This record gives sequence, structure tokens and C-alpha cells, in this order.
Amino acid sequence: MKYINRKEIAFIIVLLFVIGILAALPTGFQKQEYRYTAGVKAKVISVNNAGIMNSGIYKLGDQSALIEIMTGIHEGMQVEASNMLTGRLSADKVFKTGDIAWVLIGYDENNNIVFANMIDHYRIDKQVLLSAIFAVVMITFSGFTGIRTLLSFIFSLLSIWKILIPAVLKGFNPLISTLIIGNILTVCTLLLVAGFCKKAYAAIISSIVCSLATCLFAVFFGRLFNIHGAVLEGAESLLYAGFLNLDLTSIFQAGIYLASLGAILDLAIDISSALEEIARNTPGISRHKLMKSGLNIGKSVVGSQTTTLLFAYIGSYITILMVYMAQGTPIMNILNSKSMSAEILHALVGCIGLIFVSPLTSLISTFMMCNGSTNTK
Repeated sequence: MKYINRKEIAFIIVLLFVIGILAALPTGFQKQEYRYTAGVKAKVISVNNAGIMNSGIYKLGDQSALIEIMTGIHEGMQVEASNMLTGRLSADKVFKTGDIAWVLIGYDENNNIVFANMIDHYRIDKQVLLSAIFAVVMITFSGFTGIRTLLSFIFSLLSIWKILIPAVLKGFNPLISTLIIGNILTVCTLLLVAGFCKKAYAAIISSIVCSLATCLFAVFFGRLFNIHGAVLEGAESLLYAGFLNLDLTSIFQAGIYLASLGAILDLAIDISSALEEIARNTPGISRHKLMKSGLNIGKSVVGSQTTTLLFAYIGSYITILMVYMAQGTPIMNILNSKSMSAEILHALVGCIGLIFVSPLTSLISTFMMCNGSTNTK
């Protein structure tokens, strides 16, 4: 036990070191800001809505506001700022007195402010608060395991933001890059959550194999469905930004794999943990019985997990479904549309990969744990 604990502590220390490196690592795509500009936090002192024109539910024109700068070298100064409205509800924002805003200011060589554009409401402090609540709740209910889970969470976010996304933008194959990062995250997450033990090893092997199968299904059915990656939100904007060599279809297929990875490794560790408990508390259990127990556990868990996955996809797509229904679009037109076909592909391929987890994890766990010994570590 001491040896295992030392391995886990050493692994956590190494991971903390890697997290520190990732946090400091530049992506290579930092925006080259214009000289004499800065983003600042500001409080809205007053607003002038005379320049806003209402067009039905949309607002157009220019809202002006008197703001007080709260950060930077101009802290404490009050200036007039402009908020342009374009008639897009998803992008436009209207400020009121007392709001805290994120503002882009421009100034000359003498530090005199020449313009101030209101970018959006300031939300960083709320995000920090929510993150702190999440961390406290996680640690309170899970203890040291909660701390390891948070490390896994941070490591996953940094790996995707600092390695995967820049690699794809630089022209690396999206599928291969995602598979490499995804498998690394799988190994690290399961070792952090479960420790260095047989249930973790069984879950790792099963997750990697099933995620690879999911990736193959995504590629095969993506081509069969004739779905182009431009169906992804923001995909065409990448082309307009100058990344003309990006393989959007491969990015779409890699996204299917990445989206299902969390559910796959979650189900794998659930089943392997259950079988570990059975093997530990039932000395001498036969492989046949242990395998059968794993399959029975998997039947119930797979049903709930696949439903959860479907709800997650439907929830992200509900407004589009409402638009189709409101317009009276025939069901065949809906199902055959590119966007709906992409969601069906996304959901069902992920669920198929999830279904494979149960028998494979049960099989691997059975051969690793049912060896005539009550010690499964």
C-alpha cells in the first residue's frame, strides 16, 4: 500500500509540474494588439440611449455611456464610451447604470484617452466565484479524490487549449492529434481518480479501445452521411480568418470522438470499480460469474449513460428543433437536413462507442481481477 501511495503522490507532483508548464506555455496565436490600446474593467456611471433605434425585437444604433475606469494606468478616470448595436441578439449588449463592463480603450503617446469601446459585460469575477464554489463542493464531498479530480479537470482544459487546438490550427492532422491528446487525458484522469490499481488499468484499456472504435465509426459514418465539417458553428469563420488549409470534416469527426470520451471513461471506471468490489468481497468467484455480473451491471448503467448523452446533444440543439417545428417543416426534411443529420451522427456514434464499453471492461476486469487472490491491487 505504501508503495502504491508513493507512486500516486509522485504522479500528482509530476502532473502539477506539467500543469505549471502548460499554464505558462504560449499558444503561438496570441493576438498582436495595436499599440496604445488596453482592455480595462470599468463601471457604468450613466447611459444615453438616444442613439438607439428599435426595429421590432432588435436594437440598432449607438449607445453611449459615461464610465469610470477601474483597472490599468487610467484607473479612476471618467470617459465617454461607445456601444455599437448591430441588430444581433447573440452579440449585442445593452448597458445600464451600475453595470461593470469590459472596455477597450485607445490612448496617444501622452496617455490621453482617444476612444473607448464597450466590449461586453464583465463576467470574470462571477466565473471565478462559480469555479470556487465548484472546487469547494467537490473537495467537501470527495475529499482527496476531489482534489485529484480537480487536477484532472485543470489538466484536461489546459491540454486542449494549449496543445490540441494550436496543433490543429498549425496544420497537424485533427484526428491523430485528438486521439493522442484524448488517450493521454484518459490515462491521467483514470490514474488520478482511481489510483494505480487493476480497476484503473482495466478502465484505461477499455476506454482507449472503445474510443478508438468511436473514432473509426465517426470517420466511416461521417463519409457515409456526406457531412462536411462546415456544419460546425464557427467553422467557416476559421476559413475567413486565413486558415484555408484546415480539414473541417476531420475536425468535425474528431469532435465526435472527443465529446464521447468523458462518458466512455466514466462508464469504464464504474464497471471496473464494481467488479473490483465483487472480486474482493467474494473470494474464489469464478470468471464466468464475475463476467456475468459485469454484463448485468453494464446493462443498467449503459441505458442511463446513453440517455444522458442523448439529452446532452438534444439540449444543445433544442432551439433549432423549435425553429423547425414553428415553421411547420416536414419531419423528413428535418431528419434529412445536414444539421440534423450531423447531430444524429454525433449522438448515435457516441452511444455506440459507449455500448461497447460494458462487455469489454467486464472482460478485461474479469481476467485481471479473478485470479484466485482476494487482493485486486
